[in-house]
Amino acid sequence: MKAETFLPNDYIPAEDEPFMNDRQVEYFRRKLLAWKADLLDETATTIEGLQDAARNIPDIADRASEETDRALELRTRDRQRKLIAKIDSALRRIDEGEYGYCEMTGEPISLKRLDARPIATLSLEAQERHERREKVHRDD
Repeated sequence: MKAETFLPNDYIPAEDEPFMNDRQVEYFRRKLLAWKADLLDETATTIEGLQDAARNIPDIADRASEETDRALELRTRDRQRKLIAKIDSALRRIDEGEYGYCEMTGEPISLKRLDARPIATLSLEAQERHERREKVHRDD
């Protein structure tokens, strides 16, 4: 592993610097790690809440409401689990030097797109093409 690159807290990757230079790579690594830590904190809170909620509620309406809340929490937790897997995949791409490049075209993904969605694997154009193809096949 490389020595840690110093980044000021207000650093934002810019289009006028070399794409995926050490500072940009470190910026996105930190962004992904912080996002993952937040999700894991939320997960721990969800698990604690579900364990606390596992109590006997005599009123049937209250129990139904509680079950609905639990189902929603579990769906949210499942989405978070999938998101964490995508974050881990992005971190692997960083380690392998492939981060920031479109899986379909090999072209750089725009820094704005990566900043907004650091787990992106497709450029905006490739993503739009993919979604159009998916929509066409779904309509059949």
